[in-house]
Amino acid sequence: MRRLPLLALAAVSLLAALWTGLLRLGLDLPQLRSGLAAMHGPVFVLGFLGTQIGLERAVALRRGWPYVVPSTAGAGSLWLILGLPETVGQSLISVAGVLLVLVYVAVHRMQPSRHNIVMGMGAVAWAVGAIAWLAGASIVETVPWLVGFLVLTIVGERLELSRTIRPPEAAQTALLAATAVYLAGAAIAMWISLEAGIRVAGAGLLAQALWLGRFDVARRTVKMQGATRFMAIALIAGYVWLAVGAVTWISQGAMAGGGGAYDAMLHAIFVGFVFSMIFAHAPIIVPAVLGVALPYRASMYVPLALLHASLLARLIGDATENATVWRTGGAVNELAIVMYLALAASSAVRASRAKKAARGGRPGPTRSN
Repeated sequence: MRRLPLLALAAVSLLAALWTGLLRLGLDLPQLRSGLAAMHGPVFVLGFLGTQIGLERAVALRRGWPYVVPSTAGAGSLWLILGLPETVGQSLISVAGVLLVLVYVAVHRMQPSRHNIVMGMGAVAWAVGAIAWLAGASIVETVPWLVGFLVLTIVGERLELSRTIRPPEAAQTALLAATAVYLAGAAIAMWISLEAGIRVAGAGLLAQALWLGRFDVARRTVKMQGATRFMAIALIAGYVWLAVGAVTWISQGAMAGGGGAYDAMLHAIFVGFVFSMIFAHAPIIVPAVLGVALPYRASMYVPLALLHASLLARLIGDATENATVWRTGGAVNELAIVMYLALAASSAVRASRAKKAARGGRPGPTRSN
């Protein structure tokens, strides 16, 4: 099955990103190799999520050539993790971004829609950011493009699902305008003024967060029960963090210099928004990609709550310059992610065993909490 090796590459990138995240928190852990911690952002965004999102698009398109996207992104990420010549890994990831743009062009030709335009702009953000990094731009300079790739991809997916409540045409046009403002800000940040561009991009982020809060289907599904309610709560919490991140971008401006403000500007979005979306969408994505059921378990609320509580602690540590609170919050962020992955894997295994038992295979435990 060609999907499994690609998922393995994504898993390696995720584990490397989590490990380098702990290193960046200052924990006394083996470095594995010199300079690995500097790869934290690209390996997480373009290695792990780039491979995963590329694989999802390939599965949805049902053609062979789109699988080149996750293959190239995963290979490029592994190349960087191993410490091989950096330009080769950057080139592979850049090629993957360009190919993903072509995937969305093909999808849009088959099904012209606003949501495909938004997700396609996310792919453009990947390609621009990766090529700029290959050309010598710093990670800080490419951050708005990396954020744009994930945010626009997710927003496009939510716009597609919002068709059930039929947002007004004017509202959908407003969302497209918000994404255009974001991309304009990213361009300004890279080529004109980093501080001005970040503030403009922040305004675009805030407009998207407000749109999701107003028009996303989660506003209705949160009133339901079980898995549907869990997903809605995770989504809404993510939209809150996207708005928090947007406000920090608008108020802080330039990302240069690092420090607590920079940490808050990134992790409110990458942890609070993106991982909330991962927690929410996993029960849909896993069956679609792997053909394996991922039943909901009430215990999934534990890592979700832990993720948001620890992120709040991390940002409090940023604001108060309390290194202990900041470091503890960051470490517990990762604990929550690992806990959710363990629960999801356990739930999938139980479902698989139950399915085998129902077909006359070896019985296995089927109880879920």
